[in-house]
Amino acid sequence: MAKQKKYKENQEVETVRRARHGGIWTFFFTILSIIWILPIIIVVLNSFKRKAYIFKNPFGISNVSLFDKGVDRWKAGISKTFIGFTNYATAIKQTDFFHVFGYSLFITVASVAVIILFCSMTAWYLVRVKTRATSFMYTLCLFSMIVPFQMVMFTLSKFANMLHLSNPVGIIVVYLGFGAGLAVFMFTGFIKGVSTEIEEAAMIDGCTPPQTFFKVLVPIMKPTIITVAILESMWVWNDFLLPYLTLDITKYRTIPIAIQFLKQSHGQVDWGAMMAALVLAIVPIVIFYAAAQKYIIAGVLAGAVKG
Repeated sequence: MAKQKKYKENQEVETVRRARHGGIWTFFFTILSIIWILPIIIVVLNSFKRKAYIFKNPFGISNVSLFDKGVDRWKAGISKTFIGFTNYATAIKQTDFFHVFGYSLFITVASVAVIILFCSMTAWYLVRVKTRATSFMYTLCLFSMIVPFQMVMFTLSKFANMLHLSNPVGIIVVYLGFGAGLAVFMFTGFIKGVSTEIEEAAMIDGCTPPQTFFKVLVPIMKPTIITVAILESMWVWNDFLLPYLTLDITKYRTIPIAIQFLKQSHGQVDWGAMMAALVLAIVPIVIFYAAAQKYIIAGVLAGAVKG
């Protein structure tokens, strides 16, 4: 009886300790989340302001204080400070937004599709065919993840011009090279956890290797495919340096490059239009991420932990 009572007390103490630690971690990550999201809030807020008031009061919503001024003065301040969607109209016009949006969308979708297709097949081969050559290939894929882009960016620019890759189709090949490391790593980790008996049963039923891959493995890999698609899409969509060095920017511009060209001569910048353009650039990837976020944890755990 005494042992049961002591055990119960220990359980209660452990529950209290876990709750306390959980509260501390919750508070910590809440503060961290606020720190991360605050710059986005500031950008959205300033995208509706007049240019003169962005630097004067970047964190405020009016140049008139709410206190000691009265409601009428407050409304007047709002009217004087904010200009509605004028900055968005300016940003769309100056960046030729719908044109550059088309290039960004094409490059992102095509690059991610090519990365998923080739890297998933490569990972399957590397896992199922165990030789020194495949081990070396896998090591090269992992090595590509740790090589800084700055080491190869100038050489990359030269080779892109030599091989005529300075266009929206050619840059897909470049993205495949830089995105293969992470994708192969995640797909390899997932496929290692898939039993070969499933593939053997499919081949006994008459499936060829391509049929086995596309009809059996691809449906199983859905969480990892979506996770890789999200991670690679966020990278390609937001990337500035690689397209800037590779593309012929006199003909082809992605959204980040177009935003950079909002800078005028002598360093003058229409900050209102730039803030609006940043919001327009953020919205599509946020919507995509929100729609597919439930697959991220499942895909990361399946693709990385098993590996």
